Amino acid sequence: MTQLARYVSGRPWAGYVVALCLTALTTAVIALVRNFADVANISILYLLAVLITATAFGSAPAIFASVGAFFAFNFFFIQPTHRLTVSNTEEWLALGVLLITGVVTGELAAALRRRAREAERRRREAIVLFDVVQLMHSLQIGDAMQAVAERLREELELAAAVVELQGEGPLKAEARAGEHDALRIASVPNVHPSEILSQVPATGRSGRRGRWIRIVPPRVQILIQPLGQERLGRIAIQMQGRQIGQLLLVRKLGAGVLSRADDRLLMAVASQIGLAAERMRLREMATEAELLRRTDEVKTALLNAVSHDLKTPLASIIASAGSLLQQDVPWTEEERHEFARQIEEEAGYLDRLVSNLLDLSKIEAGALRPDIEWYDLRALVEDVLGRLQPLTRHHHLVVEIPEDLPPVPVDYLEIGDVLFNLAENATKYTPAGTEVRFSAQQIEGQVQVKVEDNGPGLSGEDLTRLFDPFYRVGAAGLQAKGMGVGLAVAKGLVEAHGGRIWAENRPGGGARFTFTLPLKAPDPEPAEHKEDRE
Repeated sequence: MTQLARYVSGRPWAGYVVALCLTALTTAVIALVRNFADVANISILYLLAVLITATAFGSAPAIFASVGAFFAFNFFFIQPTHRLTVSNTEEWLALGVLLITGVVTGELAAALRRRAREAERRRREAIVLFDVVQLMHSLQIGDAMQAVAERLREELELAAAVVELQGEGPLKAEARAGEHDALRIASVPNVHPSEILSQVPATGRSGRRGRWIRIVPPRVQILIQPLGQERLGRIAIQMQGRQIGQLLLVRKLGAGVLSRADDRLLMAVASQIGLAAERMRLREMATEAELLRRTDEVKTALLNAVSHDLKTPLASIIASAGSLLQQDVPWTEEERHEFARQIEEEAGYLDRLVSNLLDLSKIEAGALRPDIEWYDLRALVEDVLGRLQPLTRHHHLVVEIPEDLPPVPVDYLEIGDVLFNLAENATKYTPAGTEVRFSAQQIEGQVQVKVEDNGPGLSGEDLTRLFDPFYRVGAAGLQAKGMGVGLAVAKGLVEAHGGRIWAENRPGGGARFTFTLPLKAPDPEPAEHKEDRE
């Protein structure tokens, strides 16, 4: 029956034809039964025809079936037969009851049918809107639009569905779903947003070629443009009162126009897409505001750090150099050597500080590209420890790296900076005479490197913010100079190699810094990137 109802949708006369056929079939059944037995109130069988007609086609064909049953029963079974006259008053009463019962039954069945269809439409709309809302919450609006186009095409039985956003950046996207020929129809030039018009082809008896019709429903603009036997519909997608895109719908060949329920559904979908675009725009604005805020914080922290951490070593260098240049003071050779050593240490500190700031700027800009080669990790650690001698002369260094550790694909200078920063950090925050231990081991396709100390350890806040730029640990009683960028740079360099780094407290006291490096070399760097870096 559902298939029959779909077939006759758009053909109003079909319901009346079916009602007439059902009435005739019921009449034949009654005649057949009466040949074998005289059944009282057998006219009630006509109610079956009325109910079937009302359920499938609505109230008007059901009333037609009731009237047809009235005349058929009167003509074929009421005395005198084959005439539309009644000789018995009681028969008039039976016919009247039959007619009234048929009309009432048909109206009730048609009302239930309307309510059932409305409930089904509401259910379908709710499901589609729920799916659309879920999809539009996706961070990838292009994928979400493609899923929405596929969902609309399937739900509305369209030949094609296209979703277009005509904004800038991420808000410029298009999703297409459907048959190739139908998508070509959907590719006609766009109509200006303020005037969506449709030209009706030459039809009618007057011989006129056609006229322009403006269709402007509330809050949304819909264009129905006949293209042969297919129909193209446009629905504007708006954001803050201006059009930012459109839904393009192509009905299948021979399909009717969209119903009001379909229009309502499409308006809601267009509204949800507009809201999703607005959310994405607001999210971009929030991201830009957060970046500006963080940039401002970094600038403030940098200025504060420069005002102290650059000025102090520069003042020490100037004072030592000025002392060496004084000719009127008889400096001993040991004092001159101490001035030179102090100048070298402070200049080395400034060099490391500037290098870390440059590395941090590359990391923040995403311009860091390691030059990967295979190196022996033990040789790298020993090279770093040689450069660390001026800083670690008051600490006991221990290296535990197995001889059979395989070579590691790294950027020699960058991983050297990581080890240098970790070791420098350990010597800053641990008392003189304590131990700093370097160890490495191979674990599941990667090398794990540890730098451990016997210092005071880390607090809970330090563990959460340790690798933030310009964050300095407030170790108990230890005044360590620095800008707080060494660990942030180490984190960026390790992650640029595809590894990760973390900090934790040792069970026996002190801090442990661990980072991993993959043993598999990354894909070769594109030639243009390597040339740019060089």
